[in-house]
Amino acid sequence: MADETNGAAAATEPEAGSMQVQVLGQHIKDLSFENPSVGKLQIKQGENPAVQLEVNVEAQRLGPDVFESTILFTATASHSGGKIYVLELVYGGAFRLQNVPPQAMEPFLLVNCPTLLFPFLRRIVADITREGGYPPLWLDPVDFGALYVRRQQELAKTAELQ
Repeated sequence: MADETNGAAAATEPEAGSMQVQVLGQHIKDLSFENPSVGKLQIKQGENPAVQLEVNVEAQRLGPDVFESTILFTATASHSGGKIYVLELVYGGAFRLQNVPPQAMEPFLLVNCPTLLFPFLRRIVADITREGGYPPLWLDPVDFGALYVRRQQELAKTAELQ
């Protein structure tokens, strides 16, 4: 029986040289909610506000094997009477990455890490808009892989033009 327990414990330990990822923490780096229409709440009956969303990602090295991945999010709601609200949120996470191949590091930090962080950002956005006096803004999932590919294509076009 002791051999079976030791065998199970050994199976859960990472193999030497295998990729290891550890979430060290998550944090709000910056948060701003501008609510210029709160005094008037001038949304006209039947008029749906236009909501413009902007999502970007960044990554940086914090130390040996420690990296920060950050989602930069902006939502601007407006209608014919002007701006309703502007929400800016920078949400990040610190990750320890070991044995990640160099060619996989950038995609991992700009795709996989933001994918792990997004549900938390989504909840904060819904809570802030609700607390601002509006219906919660529930975000659809973001395809960070497609965002990364689009960014790489834009960088390649910029390089061709130079």
